[in-house]
Amino acid sequence: MGLAHNIKRIFTWWDGQSFGTQLWTSRHGEKVGEDAQGNTYYRNKDDSRRWVIYNGENEASRVSPDWHGWLHRTWDEPPTEAALVHKDWEKPHQENLTGTMAAYAPAGSIRKAAPVARADYEAWSPE
Repeated sequence: MGLAHNIKRIFTWWDGQSFGTQLWTSRHGEKVGEDAQGNTYYRNKDDSRRWVIYNGENEASRVSPDWHGWLHRTWDEPPTEAALVHKDWEKPHQENLTGTMAAYAPAGSIRKAAPVARADYEAWSPE
């Protein structure tokens, strides 16, 4: 890692862990597990703190419901120790895509290449 990368880590938090978080994690962290996206989950020795080190962008919606429940103490055991039972109708976790090109756009959306004409909508026009 170069000097520019290390300087960036001192002053930023949104693209991976900062030096402070890395130091805290190395001194107090006990690795609990990883998720499918490569995010790593930790707790301290007395389990009074739980945290995640993201693999890439720090985006909370990248944490799956299984790990979110553990981080926020909805349940005590992490998914690595007590996996949640998922129903066959449940879809896999997906991060929030709002604001990206992959975000949902209904048939009549102006974001579609060829919006479908909609009979159930009439645009408002000031008089």
